[in-house]
Amino acid sequence: MSVKNDQKNLQSGQSEQKKDRYLNLLKSVGIPEKDYQRYVSEVETFLRVLRPSRLQDLSTQDVEAYLEELCTRTDLSDEQVRLSIGALRLLLLQLSPTPAGREIEWAVWLEKRQSVIPEQTEDIANLRERAMVMGSPRIAKATLTFPILKDLSETIHARQYSIRTEQAYLDWCHRFLVFCDKKEIEEIEEYDIERFINHLEIECGLATKTRSAAYNAVAFFFQAVLGKTIDKANVKKPRASSKIPMVLSRNEVRALLKEITGIPGLMARILYGTGMQLMECVRLRLIDVDLEKKQITVRDRKGQKDREIPLPERLCEPLDTQIKYVAAQHQEDRSSGIGAVTLPASIAKEWPDAAYELGWQYLFPSGRLSRDPFSGHVGRTHIHPATLQRSLRIAGENAGINARINAQALRHAFASHVLETGTDIRSLQALLGHNDVATTMRYTRIINRQNHIPVSSPLDTI
Repeated sequence: MSVKNDQKNLQSGQSEQKKDRYLNLLKSVGIPEKDYQRYVSEVETFLRVLRPSRLQDLSTQDVEAYLEELCTRTDLSDEQVRLSIGALRLLLLQLSPTPAGREIEWAVWLEKRQSVIPEQTEDIANLRERAMVMGSPRIAKATLTFPILKDLSETIHARQYSIRTEQAYLDWCHRFLVFCDKKEIEEIEEYDIERFINHLEIECGLATKTRSAAYNAVAFFFQAVLGKTIDKANVKKPRASSKIPMVLSRNEVRALLKEITGIPGLMARILYGTGMQLMECVRLRLIDVDLEKKQITVRDRKGQKDREIPLPERLCEPLDTQIKYVAAQHQEDRSSGIGAVTLPASIAKEWPDAAYELGWQYLFPSGRLSRDPFSGHVGRTHIHPATLQRSLRIAGENAGINARINAQALRHAFASHVLETGTDIRSLQALLGHNDVATTMRYTRIINRQNHIPVSSPLDTI
């Protein structure tokens, strides 16, 4: 009797160890903590139904039969089915790589039913519209209320703007058309733009930067879609006053970086070590990092120009580790029949197969799979920028820094600390990617301000 109890205790202990390993895997791939129990429950159900003595003994036929039954169940939502497939894929392909896990085409099963990821169609315009609908129900409703917003979407797409820009422009233009009330589209004039911007300032109390973004969207709509001109003398773009940016001291940066670890920690060190912008860091690809030459290529998002930035020696080793991790993850995705990545428009047109190349994968990929709204391929996009911003804010609080901590604060710190070492303003302009040297000159005001602060107060001398 005691032998049976010992066996049960041993099996129970092994089960808990496997569960802990699975939870650690969920954490490492970025699954939200609120979904942990659902993933574990799906795995437990799978093991209870098939009852394998070892995961390695599972046959491909048995697993596919289970997946087939899963996909035909009418009592489960599409989201539940997709989550179940994802839970099993993590179990059989990453936690305990099995022959069955490597042979199954997981991408096919993900597309078995209509799911959160829209199915591939031949109409790319529909894909874009459906991707936009998923991103914002308000925008989806807007395109039905004002069909001309679909023309705006196509115009933006033709100019190869990002989806983030498209969504922002559609949102602002919808608000503008609602503000114009029952006016016909043809009757909208410059005066309406001026009234709208004043409304955002006086009645909505929005900041200058936000009103400037609204102006950009509406002006683009007015000129590119309606085909009308704007007299800048009559309708002036809101411009924020030039302010001296807040700059962290070297000790504050040191304390901040001490509090942030993992992928966000590596990204924070890249931001401070190179002066890159948030989205430039988030969108880095493996092809952009040259460890031999110790430099990073920052590709301009608008396709105008690229720039090269020296790579700090201290970042070479952790970046090498990150590159190897992405390579291994990409290999696993490719073995499942997925692994494509969104490409720049020019590359996608001339070299579409590059979407599966390792070099074009994001350096900091998302833990979740998604479908590219342009090509329909399933793969990994980059990590969400809010993930890094949230980590920086928490690290700043833990470090006891009272100032607002975000990616831009690290960029400001880089610029100021580089100037303190004697770097000339033109070199700094090239590193930061500023088009106008006047933008870079504001950092000289910080240095001058610091140098002209009296060493002691006159109060102490009387």
